[in-house]
Amino acid sequence: MTTVTLGRTGITVSKNAFGALPIQRISIDEAVSLLRKAHDGGITFFDTARAYTDSEEKLGRAFAGMRDQIFLATKSHAGTPEALRRDLETSLRMLKTDYVDIYQFHNPAQCYRPGDGTGMYEAMEAFRKEGKIRFISLSNHRPAVADEAISSGLYDTLQFPFSYLCSDVDLALVEKCRAANLGFIAMKGLSGGILNHAAACYAFMCQFENVLPIWGIQRERELEEFLSYAKKPPVMDDAMRALIEADRKELAGDFCRACGYCMPCPAGIEINTCARIIPLLGRAPYRPYLSKEWQEKMKRIESCLHCGKCMKHCPYGLHTPELLQANYAFYKKFLAEHADEAE
Repeated sequence: MTTVTLGRTGITVSKNAFGALPIQRISIDEAVSLLRKAHDGGITFFDTARAYTDSEEKLGRAFAGMRDQIFLATKSHAGTPEALRRDLETSLRMLKTDYVDIYQFHNPAQCYRPGDGTGMYEAMEAFRKEGKIRFISLSNHRPAVADEAISSGLYDTLQFPFSYLCSDVDLALVEKCRAANLGFIAMKGLSGGILNHAAACYAFMCQFENVLPIWGIQRERELEEFLSYAKKPPVMDDAMRALIEADRKELAGDFCRACGYCMPCPAGIEINTCARIIPLLGRAPYRPYLSKEWQEKMKRIESCLHCGKCMKHCPYGLHTPELLQANYAFYKKFLAEHADEAE
């Protein structure tokens, strides 16, 4: 089984890690069963966040009494030291543990440093001294913040979106982490669900010895697929390279990564799905998106206020209103062509 060491943390785990955001969508019993099957299959690294509703609670239920067998990473959106401490205490209670291995600032707009006036990094140092966290880390979608975090020498790992749709900037971050002996945790390895060839995604990740992918897993069949790759990694052959290149030509560039930082929308538009309906219709079962519910969701684009809030919060600098309009125009045409299949 291929393993990854997260830089200077010394944490060594299988090339598979479990992204626990999707388990919000299933029952506690289903989640506990899925998590334990993941552990039985060799997965020992689990990533969650205070913002993922009951995800932490489900992890706590699954691994009570097994703390020495797993590594836990969680994160907080808190903007003050006091709120950060409250979040950590809540996370520890939900996870049923005295400490987390990796505690991350959750997509902050700046790279926190000692003496910057916020007190945020100092709070992390206090948590570490108290034994409540082992490593100070940062999860981000902003290349500039991520780059500064690596250069600062203050962080033990970086969590950042990474898939075979990556840019040269993303690749440079991976290499910079390797050179700095900083762990790189790759989120959105399937690019928010747009990429539908999991074997190609896994093969791509295997090219980077310092990258730990966390796969968002909700269903047992998804888990079994990634466990099978750990036992027998897919080969990056010519056919795989051709598939990846075709996807890059179709999808790379200005597309919505579904990070959700544009939400909520003042006009009630579900931006992080509506802005990517074109690839979803072409690369996923499309019939669910023809329902009355989805027709109504897409129609809300007509109510866009052009307030600029979504653009201001987009880590990728997308012109979101234009992207929404383009996806809506495509959707209406697609709906007309498949009217006999719509509800």
